[in-house]
Amino acid sequence: MNLVEGIVNYVNDIFWGKNILAVLLLLAGIYFTIKTRFLPFRKFKEMIRVITEKNTISDDGESISSFQAFCVSTASRVGAGNLAGVVAAISIGGPGSIFWMWIVALVGSSSAFIESTLAQIYKERDPVTGGYRGGPAYFMEKALNKRWMGVLFAISGLICWAGVSQVMSNTMTESIYNIFKIDKLVIISILTVLGAIIIFGKKDKIAKVLEKLVPIMATLYLVVVIFIILKNITLIPRVILEIVENAFGIKQAVAGGIGIVIREGVKRGLFSNEAGSGNAPCAAAAADVSHPVKQGLIQSLGVFVDTLLICSATAFIILLTDKSVTKGLVGMELLQKSTEYHIGSIGQYFIAVILLLFCFSTFLGILYYAKPNIAFLYDKKIGQEIYKVFALVMFFLGGLSKYNFVWALADFGLGLMTIINLCAIIPLSKIAIESLKDYEMNHEKKKKSKII
Repeated sequence: MNLVEGIVNYVNDIFWGKNILAVLLLLAGIYFTIKTRFLPFRKFKEMIRVITEKNTISDDGESISSFQAFCVSTASRVGAGNLAGVVAAISIGGPGSIFWMWIVALVGSSSAFIESTLAQIYKERDPVTGGYRGGPAYFMEKALNKRWMGVLFAISGLICWAGVSQVMSNTMTESIYNIFKIDKLVIISILTVLGAIIIFGKKDKIAKVLEKLVPIMATLYLVVVIFIILKNITLIPRVILEIVENAFGIKQAVAGGIGIVIREGVKRGLFSNEAGSGNAPCAAAAADVSHPVKQGLIQSLGVFVDTLLICSATAFIILLTDKSVTKGLVGMELLQKSTEYHIGSIGQYFIAVILLLFCFSTFLGILYYAKPNIAFLYDKKIGQEIYKVFALVMFFLGGLSKYNFVWALADFGLGLMTIINLCAIIPLSKIAIESLKDYEMNHEKKKKSKII
């Protein structure tokens, strides 16, 4: 075990410690942004139109709507990173790191578009449910003719998601225990039973649950933040100026200069929105849409929701707080104290509940990601059931105690799947771009002519 642990930690240091993944993801995002002719800017209005249009789902199986696929991927993206990750970015990199998180969202949305469009193009019918399934493993086999690559991606993903289950459950029980003093065993037992009710049964209920949960939790959080912003509306120009000044080194937030500011913003932004990692395509492929590009645009919008809305909301809570109140505070204590400063003693309870919702939805989202990858490796229903039990066990154990090696495995799995995914979507990007051209030439023009 010591040898395995040593190898995992060594590789993680290369992936994360030396920021190799952050650099690769950022470069890939810039490349895709140029190749798609700055899609995030050109097609933002179309993203909104597509996600709000009426979606008709075929009734011949367990297909999910484009909005449900959006909710599944958003559930996975919007997790502890939107709270703790943003706090860490500000604590280490200062306010300027938020600006670079915004930049990363703009370029990362192009990566999300490419990988999710590819997932739609190469999706297939699920012979058991009649719905659709797909993701990076599938387009690696079908488009690149490299099943071994798909197998490696699927295994890496399953390792990552099992570890993330523990990270989320531990975050939830720690947060609830610290605020409400409820025994961790009681908390995780209730959550595990609730999770089992959702994931087991004749029909998969994950997408339906997240379709309701994600809008509720995001709206609840944003409503409170909007209240805080309106309450401090006169301070907004000062906060925005502070973010921009620190972003370009005009007024450094920490010793070490602009390098740390940019590094933290880029790293936290990429880790939060997951663009390019291969996660979201596993849900995107299941959507029943009339054109692959539609789901690509919707998943691209998901990056904006994660970073420009949820992460920015957390940042404004902290930056609008009187610095004398939060002096010396870091981590979740900083966020809880900031929220308490704005809305009173209920603030710490509010953050604990929001964190619970964010983390539980992430757990459900990654279980949905696991489905097509298990099927890719072993296309029998028993494989799905075994992984569900395994994930619940990991979830339960993580809620009781922190297992450092499992957490390290999650980072290892995520790093490996990201590298493999980038190796596939860069050469295949021309196929997604051709699909975009077809959408713009035919489908999009027809929509506009109908409106006229």
